[in-house]
Amino acid sequence: MDEVRPLLELTGATVRFGADAALSRVDFRLFPGEVHSLMGENGAGKSTLIKAITGALRLDEGTLTLAGDRVEFADPHAAQRAGISTVYQEVELLPNMTVAENICLGREPRRGGVISTRLMNARAAALLADLGLEVDPASLLGGHSVAVQQLVAIARAISADLRVLVLDEPTSSLDLDEVAELFRIIRELKSRGVAILFVSHFLDQVYEICDRVTVLRDGALVGEYLTHELLRIDLVQKMLGRGVAEVRARGRAVDDAPAGEAVLRARGVSSARGIQDADLDLGEGEVLGVAGLLGSGRTSLARALTGVTRLESGVIRIEDADVHLDSPRRAMSLGVVYSSEDRRRDGIVAELSVLDNITLALQSEQGMLRQIPAARRRDLAASWVEALDIRPPDLDRPAGTLSGGNQQKVLLARLLALSPRVLVLDEPTRGIDVGAKVEIQNLVAELAENGMSVVFISAELEEVLRVGDRVAVVRDGRITDTVAAADLTADSLLALVAQPGEDEG
Repeated sequence: MDEVRPLLELTGATVRFGADAALSRVDFRLFPGEVHSLMGENGAGKSTLIKAITGALRLDEGTLTLAGDRVEFADPHAAQRAGISTVYQEVELLPNMTVAENICLGREPRRGGVISTRLMNARAAALLADLGLEVDPASLLGGHSVAVQQLVAIARAISADLRVLVLDEPTSSLDLDEVAELFRIIRELKSRGVAILFVSHFLDQVYEICDRVTVLRDGALVGEYLTHELLRIDLVQKMLGRGVAEVRARGRAVDDAPAGEAVLRARGVSSARGIQDADLDLGEGEVLGVAGLLGSGRTSLARALTGVTRLESGVIRIEDADVHLDSPRRAMSLGVVYSSEDRRRDGIVAELSVLDNITLALQSEQGMLRQIPAARRRDLAASWVEALDIRPPDLDRPAGTLSGGNQQKVLLARLLALSPRVLVLDEPTRGIDVGAKVEIQNLVAELAENGMSVVFISAELEEVLRVGDRVAVVRDGRITDTVAAADLTADSLLALVAQPGEDEG
């Protein structure tokens, strides 16, 4: 492949923000008909490089060439006109418009000067069929799953003479079947000569779909490698610049009983269109991993245990008392706190400072009439910034400007400031780099060793096994198995997670 001229090439790319260089003399090349992964920790420069390619940022130094010609894009629209399109983790289309309207937006076919819905639907149908997608072009986009919306975004990109497709964390909200469908489309585009830049924190997916990988660290190029020639442990070490500290083993030789005296018990817990008839025991100082496919009921279980969703039936018992968790505030007052899988919508308040984000829940619990003294708030936030190694350690910086991993640490600091007894974490490492994942996994282990009880939900089965003492398997809205992590492998856990129901044979 190296003998072929790169379709897109960055040479000596440098981007500065003030005195800091987000990219420093980085070389990057992308060949036609390849899938190329861009890897690095949060803050390594991946987003900056993508923005430089797609016209969202200007280079301070260096050159960008497309098909051998030097180019400078004034904005992303100019890049799109040149055949470079981006599909983001959060689809940037219009859910209140039809599939066809989204695909043809800005390029609507007209007849007699008037937009023709019939021609628009026909054009969209042809594009969708060309990708092997069975989607009604006249249906509302918002009525479809995130996976279908992403595929529609790809169809829109193809409609504009696509040459380079950038996929930024495209699989973070997809289940196994949806990932397989996305990969089918990627391989189809690859066969047509489209160059694809695939950005993901899922190493398994990078090794499955990518031909080549470029590693960045601290805004500088570490190297470019053929994926099949680079061991995974070597890739991780190149990203981190150091060996990966192993997360401590936590599996205990128990099966259907919690590790310590039960702090929280659930019996027959059911919620509307969510978890059904769930029994669960969580021991003191235990990490209970929860595994299941997307839509299996993992999040419904977390929300039912923490008062976010009201119960239709069942009993939750904390210590020796039955409790009525009718709101998150009530759960917090009893020492049960919840971290949502959606960091942006339900977690970080991007415009507020790190200080305000960390102290938000504590101030809310005390009430607005009992303001925490400013000096106390600052000391408290600073102690958590230091304890969790939140970077940069700037209390006044807007939290939304931090990397994903550091935003997750800010959320954890907010919850830990409440001194909870039970911590329910829904996908706490989604969308963050390997180094930050290791730090958060180690933090969970330390919290448990200090007596905190943790429910840890993750789509990554190896992570569930690495962190959990026991694993509860959720399938079709029910907890079907609870097994000691030490008795499971990733393959055996996958078999439990994906096992068909009794009515499926």
